[in-house]
Amino acid sequence: MRDQFSIIFVFLIIALGSCSAAALKSKKTIGASVAIFTAAITPPIIGNLVIIRSVTAVPAKIGYYIYFLGMDLMIWSMYKFVTEYCNYKWKGSKPRVIIELILAADMIQYAFDPFFHQAFTVDKPVLVDNFNYYRLVPKLGQTFHRAVVYGILVVVLVMLFIKMVTASRIYSERYSVIFGSLVLAALWQSFYIFSRSPVDRSMIGFGVIGLLIFYFSLYYRPMRLLDRMLANIASEMSEALFFFDSNGRCIWANAPALELSGLSEDTVDKSDKILGEKFGDCLGKPDNWFSGFVIGEDDDAQYYVIENHYVNDDHGKFAGSFLTVRDNTTEQRRLKREMYNATHDRLTGLYTREYFYQQVSELLHNSPEVRRYIVVLNIRNFKMVNDIFTNEFGDKVLIYLAERIRATLSDNSIYGRIAGDIFGACIPVDEFDINELDRRFSDYRVGDGSIEYNILVHLGVYEIIDPSVDISVMIDRANLALSTIKDDYHKHVAVYDENMRRNVLWGQHISTQLDDALAEGQIRPYLQAIVDKSGRIVGAEALVRWIHPSEGFLSPAMFIPVFEKNGMIVEVDRFMWRSACEILARWKNEDIDLFISVNISPKDFYFMDVAEEIQSLVREYGVDPSRLRVEITETVMMTDIESKMRVLDDLRRAGFIVEMDDFGSGFSSLNMLKDMPVDVLKIDMKFLSKTEDISRAQTIVRNIINLSDDLGISALTEGVETENQYKVLLGMGCRMFQGYYFSKPIPVSDFEELSRSGIQTA
Repeated sequence: MRDQFSIIFVFLIIALGSCSAAALKSKKTIGASVAIFTAAITPPIIGNLVIIRSVTAVPAKIGYYIYFLGMDLMIWSMYKFVTEYCNYKWKGSKPRVIIELILAADMIQYAFDPFFHQAFTVDKPVLVDNFNYYRLVPKLGQTFHRAVVYGILVVVLVMLFIKMVTASRIYSERYSVIFGSLVLAALWQSFYIFSRSPVDRSMIGFGVIGLLIFYFSLYYRPMRLLDRMLANIASEMSEALFFFDSNGRCIWANAPALELSGLSEDTVDKSDKILGEKFGDCLGKPDNWFSGFVIGEDDDAQYYVIENHYVNDDHGKFAGSFLTVRDNTTEQRRLKREMYNATHDRLTGLYTREYFYQQVSELLHNSPEVRRYIVVLNIRNFKMVNDIFTNEFGDKVLIYLAERIRATLSDNSIYGRIAGDIFGACIPVDEFDINELDRRFSDYRVGDGSIEYNILVHLGVYEIIDPSVDISVMIDRANLALSTIKDDYHKHVAVYDENMRRNVLWGQHISTQLDDALAEGQIRPYLQAIVDKSGRIVGAEALVRWIHPSEGFLSPAMFIPVFEKNGMIVEVDRFMWRSACEILARWKNEDIDLFISVNISPKDFYFMDVAEEIQSLVREYGVDPSRLRVEITETVMMTDIESKMRVLDDLRRAGFIVEMDDFGSGFSSLNMLKDMPVDVLKIDMKFLSKTEDISRAQTIVRNIINLSDDLGISALTEGVETENQYKVLLGMGCRMFQGYYFSKPIPVSDFEELSRSGIQTA
């Protein structure tokens, strides 16, 4: 028996040592704890080996010391392993510290045993199978040792038991094996103690436990757990999943797959046929593959992503395959919706500017031989629509125009919303009918309940000569054409030509010279006489003129529209106001009792405080405000009416006389006249020249003069060119006149000479 147990113990020592070394090399996090535990079991076994091989009392006693101290080490490593293996995360380190202190106390009391003999002694040898064995005679210290070891063992068993009963059944397997082994080993150890057997056979059980823990912790794969998990995962996948054997026959399908194929578990072997009808010969492709399928068209289309995976066995032979079918419809529709939102204007549904440019560029690149036009559409006075009828009605107008563009242009055209109320289109030449476009877009009504408004759309057209030109440049040229009719009520379509380009270059040329022109006196005021009914000069209108050093005398038509467009007219107007104040200040000193009228441009209201600017000049030069009259046109009052009326009220209260220029040239003069704070109406004689029915026009002018008298407003007729016009207007009751019949605009010195000599009228 001695030899048999010796062989068993030596085998366990070697096996546990090998396991400990292997566990140290493991990359698993629990490897270190396993290595410590398997190594810690060897000292008690070594101690028992020494005990059974001892022939005298001294070696036997040494063997007992090794055995008991080794048991302390083993029970500590067991606690450490189980804590980590069961994933217990104690708050703080109190339990571990208490256990380690108790074990340390046990080891210390063994250290004092050789001197005080309080732990144990060995009995006289007993004869077993003709061999002497030295049995243990326990004392108080040994009882303490057994209480410590069994106490910690109970803690370990409780930890394992809790984990075993609380974990899922598929996980409890690994805990139950270790728990059962420890219970058997503990019972075996207890039998050894109470039977007073000279050989502790229970150490064989603890050695086996070490081997089991090594295996279960590092190498055991719970196949039942994995199978169950994989089965659950496959069953709960949202994708349709089909499994096929090596012969291509379907052997299993999850619930989404059965729903997709319309089959049941009993008829799942027909899946290959159903899938073939639905997706084509998708199963005939070799090896692993990935593909997308679309079933149906447009909004009813269904999108699927199909993946096929081949499976080989451990020897590399084909064992079967599995097919996943994912319904990608929701995602694809979301992507299409996001793409649509990124490329289409949210309000009108037309292309965005960027996407419009991209589509036109691609079209010109793919078919450069086809001649096309770029058309820019703009709603006239759209800001006024928003101001008067609210932004909601303005949106309705934009939507209506977008619908009209869709209805008018064919699928061969590309169109989009470029910005605000500006739309763009690219139209083939053979589908471009300028008269039809004029008819379709020139005038239409948009209604919203009680609100109804006539919408006027202007079109700028550019013929694409060079398809390689940037689209933004083409749009700019069409916009340039559009700008030429911006204030024209009668013309709705303008086609770009090189004259427009030359005008742009001219505008850029003179704009860069304005500062020098003002500083060097190239720009100067000319005065055109204003006379009363007796022909006496009572004042003048200050009109700007430019004597260019290289271009000569520039007509105002060559630079005023340019400056009004780019905003530089503000500097010109400020210069003219100051010049008028300088002249009036000099006239005051020379006792010349005349007034000067100066013009206010629409842009002035946006770039300066008009009332403060003019009043500041009058204060600076000490001029009577009534001598500096201010002229506005009705177009000035087309937008932001209330704030501009406040400006005019401020000027009138300060003593200035306000004149409305070009009265009768627009459409809303009478409507505005009832509210607008003006002192003088300047009636344009062109009103008479634009009609064939002179008598009817004269009647209207006569009534305007009478109306102004009734309102306490003076009437001044401008553009008088003939003696007959003068006499007719005089007969109508007009009191002030201006025009070439009396004097054209002339330099200030010439005007002063004219005012001294007087004007001869018939």
